[in-house]
Amino acid sequence: MRKYALAALLLAALPATASAAAFSGPTVGPVPIEFILFGIVLAGVGIFHHHTFRIAVTGAIVIALYKIVASPFREGTGVGGFLTHLEHEWVILTNLFLLLMGFALLARHFEESGVPAMLPRYLPDDWKGAWILLVAVAFISSFLDNIAAALIGGAVAHSVFKGKVHIGYLAGIVAASNAGGAFSVVGDTTTTMMWIAGVSPAEVFEALLATVIAVTLLIPLAMAQQKYQPIQANPDKSARIDWPRVAVVLSILALAIIVNVVANTHFYEISNLAPFLGMAVWVAILSTAGLRKPEWKLLPENLKGTIFLLSLVLCASMMPVEKLPAASWQTAFGLGFTSAVFDNIPLTALALTQGGYDWGFLAFAVGFGGSMIWFGSSAGVALSNMYPEAKNTKNYLRHGYWVTIAYVVAFFALLQVRGFHPGSTPRTVQQPEAPAAVEAPVH
Repeated sequence: MRKYALAALLLAALPATASAAAFSGPTVGPVPIEFILFGIVLAGVGIFHHHTFRIAVTGAIVIALYKIVASPFREGTGVGGFLTHLEHEWVILTNLFLLLMGFALLARHFEESGVPAMLPRYLPDDWKGAWILLVAVAFISSFLDNIAAALIGGAVAHSVFKGKVHIGYLAGIVAASNAGGAFSVVGDTTTTMMWIAGVSPAEVFEALLATVIAVTLLIPLAMAQQKYQPIQANPDKSARIDWPRVAVVLSILALAIIVNVVANTHFYEISNLAPFLGMAVWVAILSTAGLRKPEWKLLPENLKGTIFLLSLVLCASMMPVEKLPAASWQTAFGLGFTSAVFDNIPLTALALTQGGYDWGFLAFAVGFGGSMIWFGSSAGVALSNMYPEAKNTKNYLRHGYWVTIAYVVAFFALLQVRGFHPGSTPRTVQQPEAPAAVEAPVH
């Protein structure tokens, strides 16, 4: 799932989030009305997959208007509170926008480079080839944004399976892209948040065991793909590698990785001031456009899917989630399922505020958990822009249920082998106290 510059912004907001527990609006019983509205939005997205865009955008507008009129934001009340909230969220939203749009162009560059067409020469020509591709996606995601990893996997799949990709296998690509970042502090926004907060990379690395088990349990999805459309046994004889286009792809990826690592290992104090990751991707795209022209017509096609995800992220950011249950393996396990419908960034922020978690368990839960539903992670939304059939939530769950099985089995295997042990206490970043006016008798 979202990278470094996003992580620092959420960490900067941790104490403010924790101090806002008293801020609440009207409820139905113990349930804030915001949760009911968000639940209706998520149910609509899941049921009416041909209208996901309108449902998500309408939901974001309705929830924002409700918050302005009847329920305080963490940052204040009314229109002023909403504008301040957007000021806090703009880096996250802009980064996601730039990444989803930019990596769509990157994926097409990669597909047209000729590399995917040559891969049948090296991949086994049975289900093992399909599974090795999932392993490769997970590996790439351990050091690269999961959106890019998923789209690269989708581009390769389109080539080696002649455009016929099973929806269960699409779920497998999403799962692999999210699994890869779970054990690496440079592999996912949530693990980077932990790193910046003072959690040792070794504490996160223990999730590698769960990642390996989870990716292994995706083998049935590789078999389903092989049965649906066998992998090409031999490369197209006319296929040639376009080396200048390969250079474009490598340049985009290299600049993104360099900017991410440098900004967040040496300058993370200012990494929340601008969407540096997204800007780096676009600087590379534009600077290499003279070498190979990007397929600009992809941008309008991806715009609706991008706005869809941004609408859900905005909805999630307005939820009054200010407290989690006591830290335990049961809570961490439940957060994995919660991440399938709720942005994992604020969930991680709350967990870091609370402390007491085994961070390897939490990293795997919030990272891999979003794979269970197509809109549960940015990687899933990005891949669904490439393969619109993945937006059928019923079919995604029906054919991709092995992702849920993989999560459950891998989590409990890690619990059995390692045991749940509270890790280091994260440091927090001081923030100004919220104005008294928003006190009331909420990624």
